[in-house]
Amino acid sequence: MQKINPFLWYDTQAEAAANFYVSIFKNSKVLNVARYGEAGPGPKGSAMTVEFELEGQKFVALNGGPHFKFTEAVSFVVNCATQEEVDYFWEKLLDGGGKESQCGWLKDKYGLSWQIVPTVLPELLQDKDPEKANRVMQAMMKMVKIDIETLKRAAEGD
Repeated sequence: MQKINPFLWYDTQAEAAANFYVSIFKNSKVLNVARYGEAGPGPKGSAMTVEFELEGQKFVALNGGPHFKFTEAVSFVVNCATQEEVDYFWEKLLDGGGKESQCGWLKDKYGLSWQIVPTVLPELLQDKDPEKANRVMQAMMKMVKIDIETLKRAAEGD
């Protein structure tokens, strides 16, 4: 059993959200769905909690009602080796009504925040040359979806 699991509160969409995420990430699956019984508080037979796994990370989604909403204070980072990966996760997580933000951030259709980050970005931002790192930061701050080639050109001063 994983010691610490992210626990995500949804109004009524926990099962749909888990299935959405599992459809996007390889090596992912729904592990268990616990359903409400006679005692409620949700409708009998509806999903209460959904345990699922994305790329080895376990999550639990709860249909807890409309009391709490997601904020950008918590987000999940998707580390991407290539621009193709960045593009894939960006488009898939926006599908069905997500909203773009800036600097590689987006909210999916359920309101959960994600950061789609190329692995080269932290490397460039931590470069020993502070001017190079500053140029990369300035370029990133102008982006919505992160573009690797633009970051590399900024690093080189182009």
